[in-house]
Amino acid sequence: MDYIQKGTRDFKKTNLALFAAGFITFANLYSTQAVLPEFSREFQISPAVASLSLSFATFALAISLVIFGSLSEAWGRKRLMTLSIVSASVLTLAIAFSPSFEFLLVLRVIQGITFAGLPAIAMAYLGEEVEAKSLGVAMGLYISGNSVGGLAGRIIMGTMTDLFSWKVGMIFLGLLSIAISIYFVVALPNSKHFEPRKLQFKALVSSLLAHLKDLKMLCLFGIGFTLMASFVSLYNYISFKLLAPPYSLSTTIVGWIFIIYLVGTFSSTWFGSLADRYGRPNVLITGILIMFAGSLITLDIHLVLKIVGITIFTFGFFGAHSIASGWVSHRANHDKAQASSLYLFFYYFGSSIGGTTGGVFWEKFGWVGVIGLIACFLLGAIVLSYCLRRFLERE
Repeated sequence: MDYIQKGTRDFKKTNLALFAAGFITFANLYSTQAVLPEFSREFQISPAVASLSLSFATFALAISLVIFGSLSEAWGRKRLMTLSIVSASVLTLAIAFSPSFEFLLVLRVIQGITFAGLPAIAMAYLGEEVEAKSLGVAMGLYISGNSVGGLAGRIIMGTMTDLFSWKVGMIFLGLLSIAISIYFVVALPNSKHFEPRKLQFKALVSSLLAHLKDLKMLCLFGIGFTLMASFVSLYNYISFKLLAPPYSLSTTIVGWIFIIYLVGTFSSTWFGSLADRYGRPNVLITGILIMFAGSLITLDIHLVLKIVGITIFTFGFFGAHSIASGWVSHRANHDKAQASSLYLFFYYFGSSIGGTTGGVFWEKFGWVGVIGLIACFLLGAIVLSYCLRRFLERE
């Protein structure tokens, strides 16, 4: 079978296309995160309510992932990924003209559904088309596109909000996303190893249950939940912290602080290479411990140390996530898209829970409360990683 190998032209085209798709998906998904304080001010709502602009989108995404992953087994990978990113890009333009926060939330729910067409399918596509020994690097490069997209979305929205308004930022981001979507359609090679199947509800439920009965898969799903819950908790409310005294930074400067995301571009790829050398369990736990250390450093009031802590936390997160997500695709010996969808269902459900719960802790206990919540999530991830290791030893 002719699988895509590292160093070939198709490998470069595939990685660039999926990097671009991941870029615009996550730039649009997290576009509201940088302007949560602006939503609080303009719509006269609390930080926890403002966070619903992200939580509603990620919750709709989580629910829809299982459906889209299953549909792709019948309708094809590239077709659904294309529909996903084009629709999400157009909806970003529509959000710019929202007359109220309630209407904005409705559009974000619809957009969350359209986002689902890319993430799980992209990982399944890579798992099917890329040879096994090149998969770690390919998955890491795709995840790095996610990190760069998340960074770009925050910088664009933060800067545009300061210069013009958040609505102008949405228009700019929507037009940019449409242009990149066209590139994706042209550049991504068609599937060679995908075999379409008829949609059968009983078979769908049976395959989903088979993944959920796998204790090792359940550990990976739980790890995805706790990683993302902690990550969104930190990034949702660091803006509120940095915009307030004693820092009193501008929205533009806070947006550019998210350039820290670039460390995720490196760590996601590097951790994939380390996993091939030292084993996934060891590298995964290391990434979680790095996140834990970084979160504690952000408790220091000094701005430089706080940014250092965020950087360390982000480095560990993208590294650990690339290992866990790639592991799911590698372990699944049937219905890879569904397995990836289940991982991402828990992952984005963690985003919704962590993002909104973090707002409650922020309002009641401040930044110390947010870090306390993050510490609980990460301790859960460490326990699950230990259980996963023990289950693997018994195989």
